Amino acid sequence: MEERNPSELARIVERNIEALLSRRKAEERQLSFQERIAEHVTSFTGSMKFVWLHVIVYGLWIAINLGAIPFIPKFDPTFVILAMEASVEAIFLSTFILITQNRMMAQADKRADLNLQISLLAEHEITRLIKVVSEMGERMHVQAAQHPELRELKEDIQPERVLDTIEKEERRMFHHERRGHHDQGR
Repeated sequence: MEERNPSELARIVERNIEALLSRRKAEERQLSFQERIAEHVTSFTGSMKFVWLHVIVYGLWIAINLGAIPFIPKFDPTFVILAMEASVEAIFLSTFILITQNRMMAQADKRADLNLQISLLAEHEITRLIKVVSEMGERMHVQAAQHPELRELKEDIQPERVLDTIEKEERRMFHHERRGHHDQGR
């Protein structure tokens, strides 16, 4: 069996990394203006700069309105304005985060679809290889080529049937668990 030179493998990995980074940059260039704003806001609000800014601003706000800084007059002694400001800020921040999460979920869905396609292609290729090697083994009268498991492995997997089986099993387990909880309540 031919062994690969480590530098060859590195070139393949390097090429794949470059392709992925290139794709990611292209996707970032395609973001709308609103998506870019949401991305920047989310990035900033998820940073320590944002935390420290709030510690300073809210700390000063509280200190001033508690009278800890006597030369600055109180402007929100009941902290109602602070509470309102924090609530409005929370509404906007959660909206920006949801926008960013929705975009990230769409990207994750695309990547999951790509992974599924690659896995299905790999499974198909492996199935074909098993058929070829199995036929060679049979012609050469190799005992292992007669293994019963090979008959199954020579068949392409149908993803729809796998998904249907998983869903059926999940429903069965769910109903079994519900029945168990129902029986315990008696």
